[in-house]
Amino acid sequence: MHSLIPLTLEQVPQALRDVGWSVSSSADFTGWLQTSTQELEPLAATWNDLPPDAHLRDGGRYRFRRHGCFVVEADGQVSQVPHRAHWQSVDYNALHGGIERWFEPILPWVCKDPLWQRLLGQLGQLLADLKGTPRWYVEAHQFRVDTAGGIGRPTPEGAHRDGVDFVAVILLGRQGIKGGETRVFEAEGPRGVRFTLEDPWSILLLNDARVIHESTPIQPMQDHGWRDTLVLTFRADGFQGP
Repeated sequence: MHSLIPLTLEQVPQALRDVGWSVSSSADFTGWLQTSTQELEPLAATWNDLPPDAHLRDGGRYRFRRHGCFVVEADGQVSQVPHRAHWQSVDYNALHGGIERWFEPILPWVCKDPLWQRLLGQLGQLLADLKGTPRWYVEAHQFRVDTAGGIGRPTPEGAHRDGVDFVAVILLGRQGIKGGETRVFEAEGPRGVRFTLEDPWSILLLNDARVIHESTPIQPMQDHGWRDTLVLTFRADGFQGP
């Protein structure tokens, strides 16, 4: 296992080249965005208004989400595209692949919010410099995994790749839970790392061609709790579709 050493965002590109993943602290990430967790609170509050995920094939009722699609240019310009289904091949998602999944859209004011636009734009620039692509096709997923039923599964499909170029997993918060350990392993090799994201606005970045990833189930510590994340996928060759 690799040791977990949080990196500054300036160190991230080299880590994505060398080992395929990186973690940056809340302080580094928000400083890089030139904002603060306090300024981000209105965005974070929208995780309290996520509809149920109606497509869980394991019969669970533990996941809530909204979804949106964007084009991010290499210079950081962000434009939203018309709402569309989320689709993955069964090669990447054996549980939910091969079907069009329509989720409720991310709230319009969120998509237009300057901090939201800055977040997508700066990550797009960082990854464009690494990959040399002129634009990204970005899918954004607001997730809440809840333990009201006793257990919640952040990745019910298990360890997986997403069929994109890069993935960003941003923790919004954890409340009253245990578990939710992140596991990242080489796609073709023995090495891996296990850790738990705990600080709001800490960020995990993944080179999807190099690594597979999963998060372990969460359980309530007393009353029910939850784990909130923002997952962004960056793909150079257009949105995934049938």
